[in-house]
Amino acid sequence: MLLAHSRAGVIKSATLRSLGLENKTIWRRCQPGGPWQRLLPGIVLLSNGVASEQQRVTASLLLAGPRAVVTGSQACLDHGLRRSELPDPEHVHVLVPHEQKTASTGFLTIERTVRLPDPSWRNGSPIAPLIRAVTDAARRLRNVEPVERLLIEAIQGGRCSPAALREEFDLGTTRGTALPRRVLSEVAYLRSPAEAAAKALSRRLTIQPSRWNVNVYDAGGHYVGCPDAWWDDVALAWEIDSVQFHYSRDGYARTLRRNTRYAAAGIVVVQTLPARLKTDPAGVIAELRAGYAAAAARPRPAVTWDQPG
Repeated sequence: MLLAHSRAGVIKSATLRSLGLENKTIWRRCQPGGPWQRLLPGIVLLSNGVASEQQRVTASLLLAGPRAVVTGSQACLDHGLRRSELPDPEHVHVLVPHEQKTASTGFLTIERTVRLPDPSWRNGSPIAPLIRAVTDAARRLRNVEPVERLLIEAIQGGRCSPAALREEFDLGTTRGTALPRRVLSEVAYLRSPAEAAAKALSRRLTIQPSRWNVNVYDAGGHYVGCPDAWWDDVALAWEIDSVQFHYSRDGYARTLRRNTRYAAAGIVVVQTLPARLKTDPAGVIAELRAGYAAAAARPRPAVTWDQPG
């Protein structure tokens, strides 16, 4: 009967009391070794196992009140962003109206806001729009790499445009936005975390790429490729090629066709596996310097470029 009054096994202590249970009974059942557990103040899980992600969200919403909206990493997951690219949602981040006085506790982080978003519903929970969820998650990160991974994951596939993310940072609180604003300006035209790592590594070069992710055309105006990095003065291309891409039949064929186009257009290309950006940065730098020297030693081919989109 109690489970029928709960949400996925999560229930308020007040509801249990209204069903006839005394405080001492609830307390005793929530003690170590008992059949229940207290997830948050006044919120009980009717089992003693590890609470699921959704049960933690449900508990957070029960405590935060009827107008609460889930945001941050948890909302990003509910919108379908890849867990591997997101910071671990160890806390459930919830937005509440600014006038509400509920405080953060346990795994629940409560943020009061004058800009409470209209939620959508996923898995029975109200969640913030993706752009708001991403910016709320980014504001609470303190290191560059997780911010890069989060923003690139949100941008790739057109889920969030850089302009929309920038506008959300401008509209919301400025607290915690300095790092994600800077990272956003750097990754707006990058397509993967590997490219972000490549951009950071390229800063060690005396001559850095003139452009990132440009469309390159041969002397006849035919499309050649869209290298991750491009040195226009010597027509040098840098491609960050994943093993997964190469080992798929279609990916391998596309790489061969692309490299043939580069060769036909007279473009020197350096190819790098993403893992080497961290495991062998000195070797990658040496290859890029050698590639630049080789490109500079021959007449520059009559190739042109433009920015996609």
